[in-house]
Amino acid sequence: MGIKFEFATATKIIFGSGSSKKLPLLLQGIKGNILAVTGKNIQRYQPVVELLQKEGYKVDNYTVDKEPTVQMVSDGARLARDINCAVVIGLGGGSVIDAAKAIAAIAPNSGTLLDYLEVIGEGRKLEHAPLLFIAVPTTAGTGAEVTKNAVIFSPDHKVKVSLRSDRMFPFAAVVDPELTLSMPPEVTAITGMDALSHLLETYVSNQSNPLIDMYCREGMKRIAESIELAHEEGSNIRARENMAFAGMLGGMALANVKLGAVHGCAGPMGGMLPVPHGMVCAALLPPVMKVNLKTVKEQNLHVYLEKYNDIGRLLTGKADASAQDGIEWVEHILKKMQIPLLSSYGLTRDYFPELVKKAKITSSIKGNPVVLNDDELLSILEEEMGRG
Repeated sequence: MGIKFEFATATKIIFGSGSSKKLPLLLQGIKGNILAVTGKNIQRYQPVVELLQKEGYKVDNYTVDKEPTVQMVSDGARLARDINCAVVIGLGGGSVIDAAKAIAAIAPNSGTLLDYLEVIGEGRKLEHAPLLFIAVPTTAGTGAEVTKNAVIFSPDHKVKVSLRSDRMFPFAAVVDPELTLSMPPEVTAITGMDALSHLLETYVSNQSNPLIDMYCREGMKRIAESIELAHEEGSNIRARENMAFAGMLGGMALANVKLGAVHGCAGPMGGMLPVPHGMVCAALLPPVMKVNLKTVKEQNLHVYLEKYNDIGRLLTGKADASAQDGIEWVEHILKKMQIPLLSSYGLTRDYFPELVKKAKITSSIKGNPVVLNDDELLSILEEEMGRG
């Protein structure tokens, strides 16, 4: 008995408005070329790249314009080898950072990416340490800047899987809320809800611990205070700071304990349908909360019931709030931010059997506070189909 846990995160975290200007200091003494893995919106990353070039660094660019695929990462690793890359910088949203993290990991190693991937590959351990990797997020939600895995889509297998290693934590995470000011409302909404799902699921995870709980409570409180404001008033730096901080805390949490049924369903669905990961997490969060709460009550699991009641208090800011109030708060936010139905991305009941089958064997669902049977997983999908 007693408190026992392990915790790991990025080697160094630099947080705060304007912190991206400290990138040259992180690179002092490092020789070799830099590969900047970026999104397609040049205006969001160009000032940072120009800052490095002004300091005399040679910077090559590799563009990631969608969620990373096996081919995309393989091509990026080949480029990193060709330019004798010493440092990889992931400058963008979660997809960009995941791609950059995977490129940094694969470039120094022999074989192919599939040799190291979970589920569809051999799951081999990395033979050599990754290239020096620095994560600079321009969105607030995925927490990829402080995690040890990269989620990669395989079109051939129609599934998203992870490249994962304790050696893949970034050398540094530079979290500058100013870089998130240009996020459009829709991206603010889905990345913010992604962060909330990370915090909420790890808080009620069957692997949680007091340190993770502390991060989760702080993160959920800040999201509750700021997500609507960041969505409606994107230039509000205080709201952006809160969301960036909460997103980072969510990443620190999920890197150390498993998530739950939201992510258990989101992984397979993202491999089968062209729907953003954060959109799935937002849509499935209320029905998963409902099913979990019902089962927790039926099984008299008082520890988890109190945690769900605590979530209600954190999200509403009301001392007498209940778990049901927390669910209603999330549902209100979905409507307020106009999160679309998953059916608008092609979800139909024809997908349900395969989704349930795949969800049950995901790594994430092993952290759910209760074991959900097929009917309970189906009810989650059914409720989403009836949302509106």
